[in-house]
Amino acid sequence: HQKELPADQWSASEESRCEAAYQFCKRIIDATADHTVCYKPNAAFFEALGTKLGNVTLRRVIDAIPDDIPVLLDVKRGDIGSTAAAYAEACYEEQDGLNADGVTLSPLMGWDSVSPFITGKYADKGAFVLCKTSNPGSNDILALNLQQQTVFEKIAGLANGWSSSAASDSPTLSTTPRLGLVVGATDPSALSKARNAAGSKLWILAPGVGAQGGDLDAACRAGLNDEGTGMLIPVSRGISRASDPSAEAMKLKEGINAARKAVLDQRGEKRKEEGDSIAPYQKEFLEFSLKEGVLKFGSFVLKSGRTSPYFFNAGLFSSGSALYKLGKAYAAAIMSSEELVDKDGNVTFDVVFGPAYKGISLGALVCSALYSDFGVETGFAYNRKEAKDHGEGGILVGSSMANKRVLVVDDVITAGTAIRESHTLLQKIEATPVGVAIALDRAEKRSLEDPLSAVQAVARDLEIPVVSIVALPQLQEYLKSSSE
Repeated sequence: HQKELPADQWSASEESRCEAAYQFCKRIIDATADHTVCYKPNAAFFEALGTKLGNVTLRRVIDAIPDDIPVLLDVKRGDIGSTAAAYAEACYEEQDGLNADGVTLSPLMGWDSVSPFITGKYADKGAFVLCKTSNPGSNDILALNLQQQTVFEKIAGLANGWSSSAASDSPTLSTTPRLGLVVGATDPSALSKARNAAGSKLWILAPGVGAQGGDLDAACRAGLNDEGTGMLIPVSRGISRASDPSAEAMKLKEGINAARKAVLDQRGEKRKEEGDSIAPYQKEFLEFSLKEGVLKFGSFVLKSGRTSPYFFNAGLFSSGSALYKLGKAYAAAIMSSEELVDKDGNVTFDVVFGPAYKGISLGALVCSALYSDFGVETGFAYNRKEAKDHGEGGILVGSSMANKRVLVVDDVITAGTAIRESHTLLQKIEATPVGVAIALDRAEKRSLEDPLSAVQAVARDLEIPVVSIVALPQLQEYLKSSSE
């Protein structure tokens, strides 16, 4: 920034000004490289150095960054496809461009303005799209409500879908999403909503910590995913104006890691406390499951060949009263979930999807119970096993799911095949799967060699939460407290 240079150097010739800027940046790079995961030069400040040498200086700075540290070029481009392709070439090309590894983009012109930066010959690049920026004026547009979500939540969901489209159009060996989000660290509530809308896989660039007043701990609590990752926290003035930039960078790194640890510890303690307790709706669910014969205890050989002390058959929920209670239990579990409900009490999905066959009735029950018990209005859709060649045709029935956030509902997860098939189907129509709701998490291992249960494997591989009405800890707690 101009203010970083002494006034006499800024008013000097373009050559002197550019050299001073380069030396300033080189000093920061050399001092902080050991503590930095990414550098984010802002193209505008280099362009302002002069039309002759501004971009040349930016390329010199990028070349001075160690090869093992990625460069995210802050350009905030956003234009029609052909222009976007030219911008991408200017940002990425090694010989005649700036040789950046990623860029920041404005997503408001849609997918065709974004795709040239992350598909084709640039499929190995990445980009962060502006989602909810830290400037006060961002509320003028990005915070506007669109029925059940804000503009920035819509952008977060689109970024997830666009990343899937990019992976489909231009496959690479990497499964990391090619798009991330820019969400200001000064607004923890927006960070939380963006994280919920985007899911756990997308990375969030969260500027605003330090000089802009963003609180590091609050930002991490709101924006980190379940693994304690998924955030990049850029700090510029706090380091560049420090008397010892290296020490300040190390201090920031240690602060970020301490905040991450605190968040993970807090979440772990909460899960531990909740894991052994049983909520009223869970107790009621277990009681009527036993009454209906859905849940039985004894010795049962499962499909996997293992012997289990209990058996759960959701197909025996076969009366009006049982189905009514089942829907209410699903709805209560969903509304009690931090993964599917944001801090303002809004669900993070637009449509409930019931995969054929059992999921069809379950999805309908969930939609009805969410509305009757909590006043939550969502769409409902399901699929057919065979495509219909007359009437409305196709295999999908119900609410449109394209560019929508979708919750998948099923009874149990045995191997995860049905859920994975649903996930693939939803991505093909550019829907965004945001979670799975099931009745019982049996915690059944897929094999003796695999330490993860089928439910854990689905959550890990698809990077979406799986919420159950009850899990094995609640079942064990119920048995301990039961007098029968």
